[in-house]
Amino acid sequence: MSSKRVVLFTAPNCHWCTKAKAFFKKYEIKYRTIDISKDERARKDCERNGCKGVPVVMIGGRYICGFDEAKIRQTMGIKG
Repeated sequence: MSSKRVVLFTAPNCHWCTKAKAFFKKYEIKYRTIDISKDERARKDCERNGCKGVPVVMIGGRYICGFDEAKIRQTMGIKG
């Protein structure tokens, strides 16, 4: 499995953010969480990378908009 840095951009009461967190926990993937409702710079970074809502998963420098499990698996090298 990849050792790339993972950042999860979230917001309060986000159902798909909860799903993303459960996925990372299941595969024992360490990640950092940033709440874009409290961090305007992070929100703008997500928007600049084409993401209009949460969750946004950044793996290495690659932004994945939404909880796209297939893209996350592929980027992380998780067989499934």
